[in-house]
Amino acid sequence: MTETTERLPTFFLNHGGGPWPWMDGPMRRGYDQLEASLQAIIPSLGAMPKAILVVSAHWEEAVPHVSTSAAPPMLYDYYGFPEHTYHIRYAAPGSPELAARVQDLLLAGGMDCREDGERGFDHGTFSMMQPIRPEADIPIVQLSVLTSFDAAEHIAMGRILAPLREEGVLVLGSGLSYHNLRAFGAQGRAASHAFDRWLRESLVGFEGNQGARALERWMDAPAAMQAHPRPEHLLPLMVIAGSAEVDSCSVQFHQDDFFGGLAVTSFRFG
Repeated sequence: MTETTERLPTFFLNHGGGPWPWMDGPMRRGYDQLEASLQAIIPSLGAMPKAILVVSAHWEEAVPHVSTSAAPPMLYDYYGFPEHTYHIRYAAPGSPELAARVQDLLLAGGMDCREDGERGFDHGTFSMMQPIRPEADIPIVQLSVLTSFDAAEHIAMGRILAPLREEGVLVLGSGLSYHNLRAFGAQGRAASHAFDRWLRESLVGFEGNQGARALERWMDAPAAMQAHPRPEHLLPLMVIAGSAEVDSCSVQFHQDDFFGGLAVTSFRFG
């Protein structure tokens, strides 16, 4: 597979729970459909991306921060999992060059951006990337979401970063389309399905900025606050939608029922 210089699609992906690719048993099997969808991403591109930018729900900062390490460490940002999951490695390189490009774009677009040379891969990145690219040979840079939780600000960030898609960079938003840890199971089923239905109706098949405009009003959606009492896992979708306004509509990339029937959907734009 050769490297691409054509405009790449961009994805909002459900990253699953904890270090699930390194687990066994029923929890692991519950992610079989998610795993298959993630494994299909690189083959679907037709060419190998030069690098990957991950907008991570697990990194919150007051202004955008970008990871600059050439050899990122691991950040085991979960608890209560088997001991071996605190020693796993996803050994992809970083890309100081891509980090500098992200920073330059954001600054030129009127948005501050800070460097973080110590930030490691969090589980929203490495648990997703393990099935996407187990070879761990594509450079990865992480970008934070903002503690403002402002949808329009994240959509604007995506618009500024859209040129990366024409530079061989695969831009991925890593989060969950339903994330209420206090109702993570059958008790969250109704809310998750109501909100997920709104997401699909708002995004799938719409051109240009229509999807982004709907996302700016996400708090008015059915069961919005039950699905996302804190919206950090939804914010990467805002960035992805902003970066996709240059060309295209969204398609439903993966739909699943997790943990007793929680509806979650991943989206591909472009």
